[in-house]
Amino acid sequence: MDDRLADHGLHGAGLHEIAAASATLNDDAAATLFAAGIAARFAAREKAEIFWALSRFDLYAPGLEQVGLGPDRIFYAQGLKDSAVLAMAEDALRDGSLACVIAEVKAADQTATRRLQLAASDGKTPILLYRRHRLRERCPLSGLSSAMTRWRIGCLPSAPLPHPGVGRARWSVELVRQRNGVPFSLELEACDDTGRLALPAATRHRAIAAVGAASQAA
Repeated sequence: MDDRLADHGLHGAGLHEIAAASATLNDDAAATLFAAGIAARFAAREKAEIFWALSRFDLYAPGLEQVGLGPDRIFYAQGLKDSAVLAMAEDALRDGSLACVIAEVKAADQTATRRLQLAASDGKTPILLYRRHRLRERCPLSGLSSAMTRWRIGCLPSAPLPHPGVGRARWSVELVRQRNGVPFSLELEACDDTGRLALPAATRHRAIAAVGAASQAA
């Protein structure tokens, strides 16, 4: 996936927006864990902590730890409304000592996203803005934004197992927009305990088969 991004990965000093594909709890959880997995990788690379600002504290710590973001790596901050959450996120970005900032908001206009992008650039710190708590079925990514990338995450059926149980979760990962690049969508296996996504096994096998057929034809 990194190879399909204009910066060959998420820019480490920019604003990146995330939204759930629908208002369902499953898609909300998938989008939350997608953000947490990215943050976990930034934390591991920078050997620093994450700052997570939100207005309603309903995070499930064991779920975050399963994607590599343990409680010892996170500072939480709760604000009464979006303006407070955005202000805390901006201050955290400008501090420059954090691996990543995550902010959950209902809404953020273009001015607010421009301020976050400038703060991320000044502090050389990435921010993941989770546009949560959508209004009816309107996609939160439909408005204008200064974000470098905008992502929409949804759940897909997991792969069937040869024995009773639930397979690794799968997500629909759609890059709605990226600066200086083209959008795309992928079906991926959910983050592992290091925050890494993976192509489903069937997809990998199809890719290998296609490469083999091409080499034989050549």
